[in-house]
Amino acid sequence: MFRIPFREVACAFGAAAASLLLAQPVQAQTEPLRIGFLTVRSGALAAGGRQLEEGIQLFLKERNNMIAGRKVELIIADTGGNPAGAKNKTQELVERNKVHVIIGPLAAFEAIAIDDYIRQTKTPTVADSAAAEDLTQRKVNPWFVRAVGSSAQPNQALGEYAAKTLGYKRIAIIADDFAYGHESSAGFQRVFEDNGGKVVQKLWPPLNVADYGSYIGQLKQNVDAVFAGFAGANGLRFLKQYKEYGMKAPVLGSMTTADEGILKQMGDEAIGVVTGGWYAAGIDSPDNKRFVAAVNKEYGVDPGYYTLGAYSAGVLVETAAKAVNGKVEDKEAFMKALRNPGTVRDARGDWKIDEYGNPVMTMFIRKVERKDGKLLNTVVKTYPNTSQFWTYDPKAFLAAPVYSRDVPPAKNLEP
Repeated sequence: MFRIPFREVACAFGAAAASLLLAQPVQAQTEPLRIGFLTVRSGALAAGGRQLEEGIQLFLKERNNMIAGRKVELIIADTGGNPAGAKNKTQELVERNKVHVIIGPLAAFEAIAIDDYIRQTKTPTVADSAAAEDLTQRKVNPWFVRAVGSSAQPNQALGEYAAKTLGYKRIAIIADDFAYGHESSAGFQRVFEDNGGKVVQKLWPPLNVADYGSYIGQLKQNVDAVFAGFAGANGLRFLKQYKEYGMKAPVLGSMTTADEGILKQMGDEAIGVVTGGWYAAGIDSPDNKRFVAAVNKEYGVDPGYYTLGAYSAGVLVETAAKAVNGKVEDKEAFMKALRNPGTVRDARGDWKIDEYGNPVMTMFIRKVERKDGKLLNTVVKTYPNTSQFWTYDPKAFLAAPVYSRDVPPAKNLEP
């Protein structure tokens, strides 16, 4: 557990004023607003965890560590990137640190692991990265809201783009063998196939695999493209080895496969990779240019999935805290404000929360290009006001099984 102390503000009151502060509702607001922040500092997901911390710390620095008139105490907890660690650290944040809200965790499987606990304890929780589909679909948690998209949300848009705009007919999938990889790939597959394409192969390397060579060697050669669904530093390793093996098929991917957080470590192997995402450093808007400049100045890198995810979670917490006049101790009112913030604006543009707790927002089709000597995700197409249900009827969508390794079914796979 790590604490980040913020500047103490000392106020002198007369005896009469001090006695008034003894009233519980007023005294509660003289305490810091305590934010528990779940991150990962080791393993395959550590790169994303570091960027999450950069995003929330920039958000607080810009506000002088104050939200809704209250000083903020940020309590950072390293989950280790596993379900047991996420459960333990969440329990510590709630029971020992008495946090008012949790931001995090990073991984979908971590969010699933703490779901029951945050329901039981009625702890307001804002996801800054974890994109597990069912947390805002079939198993809606009233104490959970997302500042980022669901796993499949941007990849459903990419599926249509691949079929309709790029004209691809046959695609092989290779993705991390965990919930985010499964759901991202499944969303892409469903929409791609609904638009006339065919997924002919699926490969699932373990999350912590060191060498993708044996998997790359299995990829079919007679495909129009390969969809790569990776998180953390895995996209970096895969794309490098993909080029080393002399593979020729173009690469499509999930948002995190070519995330800005790892593009700085990539070379020409990333040029031309097309991904779907709810953010891109290359968005051409005044708000985004200011955000990119701030992250460049503070950390010397471009912001990506994790940086904006944590920053946006802070924006959502701030919006809700202001709506309840800083009285975050009223958990019911605070959570209601988190799930009903109205229009929220940040570097990606305007977005809102649907009735299930997930953002409705623009999806960006991004292409990696080299500009001014560095790699950047440039926007080649936008899909405004995109729901987690894509264009499907929500009731019909929810009546079907959750996206998984085997959903949609592997009816098109070839031997």
